Amino acid sequence: MAVGVISKVFRILEAIEASPSGLALKSICDVTHLNKSTAHRFLKQLEREGYLIRAEGGKYLIGPKLSQMGARADHRATLQAVSRPILSELWKSTRETVNLAILDQGSVLYVEVIESPHEFRLSSRVGSRRSLHGTALGKALAAFLLETHREQILGGLNFQALTPKTIMNLVQFRQELEKVKSQGYAVDDEETTPGARCVSAPILGADGEAVAAISVSGPVTRVGQEQVGALGAAVVQAAKAISAAMGFNHEQLLAAEAPRKHLVGS
Repeated sequence: MAVGVISKVFRILEAIEASPSGLALKSICDVTHLNKSTAHRFLKQLEREGYLIRAEGGKYLIGPKLSQMGARADHRATLQAVSRPILSELWKSTRETVNLAILDQGSVLYVEVIESPHEFRLSSRVGSRRSLHGTALGKALAAFLLETHREQILGGLNFQALTPKTIMNLVQFRQELEKVKSQGYAVDDEETTPGARCVSAPILGADGEAVAAISVSGPVTRVGQEQVGALGAAVVQAAKAISAAMGFNHEQLLAAEAPRKHLVGS
């Protein structure tokens, strides 16, 4: 009985959270398939507790208590916990070093690393930082930022040569990001470390912006050019699985964007 009640409350909260402008009682009932009296009872209790607020026009919005809880949550810890089993499967299938990183203060911050079992391997330390322009992780993160955020990040880049193959100017880097966005994954082809190749894909949040990225990295002797496409598909699939496990619904995002694209096109 209690489990059923909790499930109904979560359905209400999820429906309201997915509608930034709020939802009225009838719309909540339509989305959650709850009867009017049940939904009304839960809504009133959630409002009294401060988890929801009722705006003018009768629409319910996420209240201050829930907003504060979300702001205090350690999203990095959640990301790591959700990602680990998926990263482990990626590691088993590739037998190369697998990394999870986020964008932090304009650089790539490694938050999870599973090293290759091979004696000759690439390795990174959790907590280490690397450049945005030289790494596949950095490219994947930058390519899938929302435009305003991306421009802010690009404006602060300092292009330093890490190897003879490192991208060294903003024009070239922008072209690289367009390529990454088009194919869905990024490649570091000996641009950070000579003899090393890395393939990365972004983990996208509910708004379609990159919240993190994963990568598979190894020596060019094992990660050849002919394997990049297959590794790209593998990291994209794993990144999508993590995104889904985090609760990000990209089908809803695409459906919401479709009418806007149609209007722009018309």
